[in-house]
Amino acid sequence: MGAVFNLNDPAHIVHWHFFQMSVSNIVVIVALLVVFVLAILLPFPGSARRRAARTPAVHDDGHPGHGAGSA
Repeated sequence: MGAVFNLNDPAHIVHWHFFQMSVSNIVVIVALLVVFVLAILLPFPGSARRRAARTPAVHDDGHPGHGAGSA
C-alpha cells in the first residue's frame, strides 16, 4: 500500500477571478481557521477551578469568609 491518495495526478485548482489555489491548501486553511475559532471560544481546561479559587468564599450568613477554617 504505497499511498492512500494517488499522488501522480495533477492538483485540483480553484479559479475565481484573480484567485487561484489548490483544493488541498484551501482545506488546510479552513481547518486552521476552525481550530483558531475553537481556541478562542472554548475555555481553558481547569479555568472553572481557577475562577472558583479567586472568588472569596461566602458563609451561610452571607458574610465573606477568609478561606478554609475561618470562624
